Amino acid sequence: MNILIVEKCVIPIKLYGGTERVIWALGKELAKLGHNVTYLVNEGSSSNFASIININNNESIIKQIPNDIDVVHFNFFPKNIDQLNIPYIITVHGNVEDPNALLDKNCVFVSKNHAERHSSDSYVYNGLDWSEYSTPNLNTNKNYFHFLGKASWGVKNLKGAIDVIKATKSERLAVLGGKRFSERVIKMGPSHALSTRINFKGMVGGKTKEQLLNHSKGLLFPVVWHEPFGLAIIESLFYGCPIFGTPYGSLKELVTDDVGFLSTKKNELAMALENSSKYSVIKCHEYALDIFNSKNMALAYVKKYEQVINGTPLNNSLPRLKNIQKEKYLPFS
Repeated sequence: MNILIVEKCVIPIKLYGGTERVIWALGKELAKLGHNVTYLVNEGSSSNFASIININNNESIIKQIPNDIDVVHFNFFPKNIDQLNIPYIITVHGNVEDPNALLDKNCVFVSKNHAERHSSDSYVYNGLDWSEYSTPNLNTNKNYFHFLGKASWGVKNLKGAIDVIKATKSERLAVLGGKRFSERVIKMGPSHALSTRINFKGMVGGKTKEQLLNHSKGLLFPVVWHEPFGLAIIESLFYGCPIFGTPYGSLKELVTDDVGFLSTKKNELAMALENSSKYSVIKCHEYALDIFNSKNMALAYVKKYEQVINGTPLNNSLPRLKNIQKEKYLPFS
């Protein structure tokens, strides 16, 4: 197949980025499977396995799609999609907030829960190209837990993560994704921002992030929204880190009893942290390696591509958000 992957980003990703990392791994794997891959992405992108077309921001995305493409894979909702006469799919990477919005018939979500919350059963798990990550040392010393995400984003619940650590006797937390004196941390008060058991690492990526994960006892991920997927989860698992989080969104299906513990209570999570040695670093690593890899993702997407090429939509009815999250943050105490 001639496959066009469209996203408003620069690839390959240098340090940070979720969708960018996913579409890079997807295209690379599709090329290995024998497909011809082209990216329609922002200027500054390059690839040694796919063709690159730079997005012209002054022209409609639809008009920039070559005629020799068999299927288009959008990673956002393009305008004037009805003008496209080529089969396509749209991966929805985030949560849709408008309950009145009718989504496209060819939407794909990134977890089963994500799909169900939008009245769909069409989903593909994100996968990563683990060969691009440094090899985990599963026998190394584990000295702390880590928080991985945008610390300034309230739904990621850094405050809750710090509260969980403080509820333990002596555990420490490395915060990956935020600065000590960010606006979010300042609002928490000095007791959170200045604790000697909390180490703010800032926005780390690449080998630095991988080394920090490699020495972590586990990921503390007490999100207070319905997480669509969570690349932080599978990256942490790859480095042998069990997951300690809340049972919201994708976490209930991604985090099995073998690789983590879920609760909305900080004291229960604190107790689980203090017993983190019960989880096998090897099981965590193998779970990520075997399930959430780019080949599995690519094969699943190929089935979606074939379905729309054959003229069958991915959803029998237009997806739409089932329930509005009325509270700003889901319960955590």
